[in-house]
Amino acid sequence: MVTLTAIMSIQKFDISVGPTHWSTIVISDANTIESIELIFLASSSSISVCLSNATTGKPFISTLELRQFNGSVYFTAFENQFYLSVSARINFGADSVDPVRYPDDPYDRIWESDSVKKANYLVDVAAGTKKVSTDMPINVNIDERPPEKVMQTAVVGMNGSLTYRLNLDGFPGFGWAFTYFAEIEDLDPTESRKFRLVLPGNPDMSKAVVNIEENAQGKYRLYEPGYTNLSLPFVLNFRFGKTSDSSRGPLLNAMEINKYLEKNDGSLDGDVISGVILLYSTADWAQEGGDPCLPVPWSWVQCNSDARPQIIKLSLSSKNLSGTVPSGLTKLTGLVELWLDGNSLTGPIPDFTGCTALEIIHLENNQLTGELPSSLLNLPNLRELYVQNNMLAGTIPSGINRKVTLNYSGNINLHEGARRGRHMGIIIGSSVGAAVLLITTIVSYLLVQKGKKRHPEQEQLRDSLPVQRVISTLSDAPGEAAHCFTSFEIEDATKKFEKKIGSGGFGVVYYGKMKDGREIAVKVLTSNSYQGKREFSNEVSLLSRSIKTRKKY
Repeated sequence: MVTLTAIMSIQKFDISVGPTHWSTIVISDANTIESIELIFLASSSSISVCLSNATTGKPFISTLELRQFNGSVYFTAFENQFYLSVSARINFGADSVDPVRYPDDPYDRIWESDSVKKANYLVDVAAGTKKVSTDMPINVNIDERPPEKVMQTAVVGMNGSLTYRLNLDGFPGFGWAFTYFAEIEDLDPTESRKFRLVLPGNPDMSKAVVNIEENAQGKYRLYEPGYTNLSLPFVLNFRFGKTSDSSRGPLLNAMEINKYLEKNDGSLDGDVISGVILLYSTADWAQEGGDPCLPVPWSWVQCNSDARPQIIKLSLSSKNLSGTVPSGLTKLTGLVELWLDGNSLTGPIPDFTGCTALEIIHLENNQLTGELPSSLLNLPNLRELYVQNNMLAGTIPSGINRKVTLNYSGNINLHEGARRGRHMGIIIGSSVGAAVLLITTIVSYLLVQKGKKRHPEQEQLRDSLPVQRVISTLSDAPGEAAHCFTSFEIEDATKKFEKKIGSGGFGVVYYGKMKDGREIAVKVLTSNSYQGKREFSNEVSLLSRSIKTRKKY
């Protein structure tokens, strides 16, 4: 049971039990106390209750109470698939407006007084309705076991009819509806009390005749006819009318109506992510509880909008994660983005082959070891892989950096294998001081696989490229050529191309710093097209000429 007391006007928010939406709370009066109840079969030792924004105000809660029922109370054939949301529980003939609950009800159910005045609730009361009561003990130890105090009061239709209209929270829908009767008046041997329930639109329900004393097998005993699966409207009109051979009007002690609330099975990833959380159960980020996607996603996940949603993004950057990468993450089959950077994760990168939707993986700035797994090539949508600043070793799987934006810098023992059939060029620009900009260039072309055939047109175009074999140094001596750097010097200056600072036509630009303190910009040719090589070569020639021009001033 949940109790909510308004602290400001116009509050509206949703409340869910686990992933199942329970109710929308609307409180417009600061003096209002709103209580709602849910009856459910406990399948585990805990349950999650979530309050979330609806349209206005902020969710709040005053009390949350759990009470255990006897196993036979409220038993239905549907309890594994449905909850029972209490819509009405009424004590008829109550002697005050106070509800009846514990200790009068050992299960602490709240039985509202029929004297409480609420809009559209227990209106259309028939003329001649009279309250009666008794001090005699009532035998209530069967079925739902309503409290004795509730059964010691009742209303009687002195004119032969009991008529009411009330609004049912959560309806229309299917529900569980029972009435509670006990004969608490002394009838003469010649008197009888017989009546029928009349529900508009349900003529079949008017056939059964209620004779309380006969049905209950005696006075002061409980009789509780009802329906475990009944379609009910939001506005319920009902009447109890005496039969033609009855000398007394109908009597009603109590009524209870609950709506079937279908359970939502929740996210497809709920069990998987619960296993991950268990590894970090004391962490602040692992305390949100409930389903990871419903009713709203946890702060560090994003989910899709399917009826049973899946996690599509997991963001645990810089969360002090340690140990190996949780193996459960490889079971998140809908995962598109995985962010685990900035932690202290160790061990190898797991096989994410089952996560075929993966597009982005960030594992940089950890302490991962082992090789870059070739299974990454089995991810058809992967486009971004960041693993820099780990302790990975070995050879990068062939072809992965052709389909993926890959950053592996800072892994001193991880390197690319021999490149065959691919040309790569590099342009380096360096600045010395605030006034002089010295731009040097280097072009490096790797020869194609020996024996590989070229079309004559391509041979002619390749031979016509204005590529300079640069041999001069970075001195003040005049010359047309630029300084030649070794690949080791370039990788050392750029820390294996760690910091990307821009991009241009057919190339990506990286920041570097030489051992003598000079800052450089390194442009790497990334296009394999002839057009890209030609544009790159022209840029080399242009920069080489600009060196001589600048040296004249």
